[in-house]
This record gives sequence, C-alpha cells and structure tokens, in this order.
Amino acid sequence: MRFTKGHGTENDFVIIADPDGELDLSASRVAFLCDRRGGIGADGVLRVVRTKAAEPGSVPGGGSDAEWFMDYRNADGSVAEMCGNGVRVFARYLVDSGLAGPGTFPVATRGGDKIVTLGAEGDVSVDMGAPVIFGSSSVDVAGGTYTGRKVSMGNPHLACRIGDPVAGLDLSVPPVFSAEDFPEGVNVELFEPVGDRHVTMRVYERGSGETRSCGTGAVATAVAAALLAGSDPLTEDSEWTVDVLGGTVVVVFAGGTSHLRGPATLVADGVLR
Repeated sequence: MRFTKGHGTENDFVIIADPDGELDLSASRVAFLCDRRGGIGADGVLRVVRTKAAEPGSVPGGGSDAEWFMDYRNADGSVAEMCGNGVRVFARYLVDSGLAGPGTFPVATRGGDKIVTLGAEGDVSVDMGAPVIFGSSSVDVAGGTYTGRKVSMGNPHLACRIGDPVAGLDLSVPPVFSAEDFPEGVNVELFEPVGDRHVTMRVYERGSGETRSCGTGAVATAVAAALLAGSDPLTEDSEWTVDVLGGTVVVVFAGGTSHLRGPATLVADGVLR
C-alpha cells in the first residue's frame, strides 16, 4: 500500500489513493495507520476514491458532479462527514499527482460537494458552504464549564469563548458534553479574541483528541466570534484570522457562504510494509 503524508497547519493525514474503491479500509486499519508509535501517525486518513466508485450512501443526495470523493476517517477509525484542513490537503494531492489541474473544481465529501481553488503551489481556498447556526450548549473541559454556540459545517461543532488564555488549557481529557444536544459527538473549540476580527483557538476533535488545527472548527469559531461581536456571518461580509497551534488560517464570510483559506503541504511518500 503506497501512501502520502500531508498536513494543513499541522493537522496531518495519511493519504491513500484507491481510485476504484477496492481497498478494505477497516476501522482497525485506519487506527493502525494513524498510530504515532506503532503506525505512520496522523490525525486521520484521506482515501482518494472516484466518486462513482464511492460506497453507496456516501455522497449526499446520491450524486455529485465531482470526479473525486474524499473518504475521510478519524484517527480512531470512525467515519467523519467533513474536514476543512483535509479537503485542502486532498485537493493539493490531486493537483500534485496530476489527477486534477490547478484552478477551481469540486470535491465530493459526506458533507456535500466542496469547491476548491488552488494553483500549482501555495495556499488552497475552499468554499465551505453556509454555516448552520443553532442555539447554545455547554461543555465541561479542562476543569471549567464553558457555554458556546452550536454550529454545523457538515459536522457538529461547539465553539466557546473563554476568559482565560487558551494556551494554558489542559485538553488531555475528553470534554463532557450534552449527549442530547450532540448524539453523534461533537468537535469542541475553545477560543479567545486577540485583535480585531482575530482569534486564537484550540480544539478537541471528535474521534481524534486534541489536534494542531481543525478547518471546519476554525469556521465554526469565526461564526461564534462574529455573533459575539454583533455581526451576522450569514448576511454580513467579514474576514477573520484564526490562529491555531499549527499556524494560521483565514475565514471569509461573503454572499451567505464561508471560505477557508490556508496552506496544504505534502511532506513524504512511502510504502506500507
């Protein structure tokens, strides 16, 4: 099995090309690949599959105009709907491998088609779609209880502003959240404003634990920060800078949708023994 290793602001992935959907990618195999001591090490696996060869039911609505489907798995082997950093790395892999040309094209995901824009090198921008904004919920994490905004980016998020610097948080223990609010689990973002339309964030991802970055989480955080600042991201255009442990991404709200822009880096190719 050949693989490529890549990351987006240090949210890292094992990328496996399986264009015809022939690989038996079990949860245990994914967990092995993502194991940082016994395997290769990653926050998740990106399987590159032709959309027409994707497992039945994987593509919402039963169809897509995209040639390629991003089959994303969390580090514990569970299936996830979307990954904002992952789709940028996925798109960079397609272009770097000659499977797609630079420019703008759709990528199919379990969270719907995502339109990516990229050159032969450099940052990748993704139209993440309109955030779905719900009410509030609370979470117990790092010895404190925080209230935040529930946001769906195709996957569930709870973005909470905290009063203390995020750098001091201990996220080694899973957060405790409302199972009624989040029956399928949730990604928890903890953020603090550090400037005008500028926040810093840490995240505990469902199925992976704390990661160095989370693309959908960055958008959810920008949504929550905008609402707290008195701006409606669904009707008012704005641009937010989100600092994560692995770097910086930019979230743009425009025309009722959201865009995520940031680096996508391929670092190694190898063969699994």
